[in-house]
Amino acid sequence: MPTADRHLHFNLFLMGVGHHEAAWRHPRTDPHRAADITHFQQLAQAAEAASFDSVFLADGVEARSDGGWGLISHFEPFTLLTALAVVTERIGLIGTVSTGFTEPYNLARQFASLDHISHGRAGWNIVTSAGERAAQNFSRTANQEHAVRYRRAAEFLDVVTALWDSWEDGALTLDRATGAFADGDRVHEIDHVGEHFQVRGPLNIPRPPQGHPLLVQAGSSDNGRAFAARWAEAVFTAQQTLAEGQSFYADLKRQAAGFGRAPEQLVVLPGVVPVLGSTEQEARRLDRELDDLINPARAVGVLSTVLGVDLTDHPLDEPLPPLPPVTEINGAKSRFELIRDLAERDRLTLRQLVGRLGGGRGHQVVVGTPEQLADHIETWFTQGAADGFNIMPPILPDGLTDFIEQVLPILRKRGLFREGYTGRTLREHYGLPRPAGRFS
Repeated sequence: MPTADRHLHFNLFLMGVGHHEAAWRHPRTDPHRAADITHFQQLAQAAEAASFDSVFLADGVEARSDGGWGLISHFEPFTLLTALAVVTERIGLIGTVSTGFTEPYNLARQFASLDHISHGRAGWNIVTSAGERAAQNFSRTANQEHAVRYRRAAEFLDVVTALWDSWEDGALTLDRATGAFADGDRVHEIDHVGEHFQVRGPLNIPRPPQGHPLLVQAGSSDNGRAFAARWAEAVFTAQQTLAEGQSFYADLKRQAAGFGRAPEQLVVLPGVVPVLGSTEQEARRLDRELDDLINPARAVGVLSTVLGVDLTDHPLDEPLPPLPPVTEINGAKSRFELIRDLAERDRLTLRQLVGRLGGGRGHQVVVGTPEQLADHIETWFTQGAADGFNIMPPILPDGLTDFIEQVLPILRKRGLFREGYTGRTLREHYGLPRPAGRFS
């Protein structure tokens, strides 16, 4: 049950002009705004005025042969989040960067810079990148095996956090009288030599205001859960049922305890797509309007990429063909299992499946009134399935406006969501401590 020191956490998942596959085709959106920085600045400012903990930007380093996915923005995370930092003051700024296609030194420097620029509001969503197409953009013919990607990620985190700690707090002295720029005894080489990386250090920027930018993770496979339990401070996840959400929540907190972490040091945030109307009938009408705009061929192509199984010639009005066991999947294992289980549980045809996935790509889609959505959120929060939610409006900006104006007042009246910020950094929003430096 909610208490005075436990309230919902909300993160706004920024995605072009909406999370629905066909949002860009709906008359309530302007698809050209996906390339307009003011669109994202206004969304961030609206979320900040509503006291959201953070905004989040997904990212990928590949495109389909037709040039895109029909729903993502044109901007890479550091450029966009820096532009958001200068027009906001309190809201957190979380960006996705893969451990598979960058170097620890570059990433440590970029996130340290964003944390300094935003005065302590940066967060890193850690992904290992599942797609073969991504690997082929980085001088590889195929991606690394799933287990290898997570071993690389674990070593990557060891290096990055050491680099953030390579400057002790207070090492930058700027003593004009003596001419000492920094205390050399408090700036450290890390001398890392491992399986994947060799990094001398130190970083060429002082320790970030938060010590470490907030660490976020989104994998739910066995490897992903173990990685999250060790490193993550917030987890973005996708479960379809309350029972699945409760199981994931309990298992993740249990594994975190095995690493000596307190349960409250890891915030679990399932994704939810709120399709709202003043009546349930009105909400279902919007849902149908969006689903009717889905391009089936494109949606099947996206699903084939996600599953790692070519479905492009499979009849739309038949169930999925037999799928390989998850052990044979080298892509996103948890999303593969979620989609397979959804199709089997609800006996969906391929056409019905792409319609169900069109709204949130496997995340919960709640179609109904503000009160119904508030009830859903309260149930998951109070019944041990979530600490908050990753809000994924189907259309933007209208979907965000509806959530802020219609749902948040209900949750505040129930004592589930705060009236305003109580801290200034992203860590403070999530109630997380500032980590001590390893060289202190």
